[in-house]
Amino acid sequence: MGKMIPKFDGILRKHMVHVPEEIRRASGIIIFGKRIKSIVFTTDIATIRNINADAVMAVYPFTPQPLITQAVMLAADIPVFAGVGGGTTRGERVTNIARDAEYQGAIGVVLNDPTTNESIRDVNEHIDIPIVITVAREGDIASRFEAGASILNVSAAAKTPELVHKIRSEFPEAAIIATGGPTPSSILETIDAGANAITWTPPTPAELFKELMQKYRDGMPRD
Repeated sequence: MGKMIPKFDGILRKHMVHVPEEIRRASGIIIFGKRIKSIVFTTDIATIRNINADAVMAVYPFTPQPLITQAVMLAADIPVFAGVGGGTTRGERVTNIARDAEYQGAIGVVLNDPTTNESIRDVNEHIDIPIVITVAREGDIASRFEAGASILNVSAAAKTPELVHKIRSEFPEAAIIATGGPTPSSILETIDAGANAITWTPPTPAELFKELMQKYRDGMPRD
């Protein structure tokens, strides 16, 4: 007989965003005693406060700023992986931002794919939380681990499952986060390829509001 899991939902917060159930199939990655399977890819504070993901990946297409990390950390009630650069933002600035992210309570820092091994090594010497290195294409994965990366974040669009499978075959013990794609089948394919945890991009607030406003226009109750 399966285990009975008690479940409680409040009245005002039942309109939460739920990550796809398929992500529960992943093994997860245990960091500081917390098992993480689902990681929401967003910096939207309202979404972060109303989602059932295990963690947040706060990476954005601008120069990393400690103030943004602080805002996300202040709002989040789940662990945060903070983006600290490595592409446009390089050198000592990356290390300083990574150190600041650790001081603010991040569970890990995320470095972009172009980050040099020297930069990974320097960050590793100054922080005591996991370094997540993004992998967007095939490359020298071994050197990333040797430089001090702890976790791979595979983000190769449609080729993600293929790349995850290749990495898993070469590094059986590697900790791998990967983008799951837009459908249940793509998420399962990525997990079956060897991903331990899945990043998922939620609907935008504008998209959610569109659905809600249509219900209001149709005269449906808000509950």
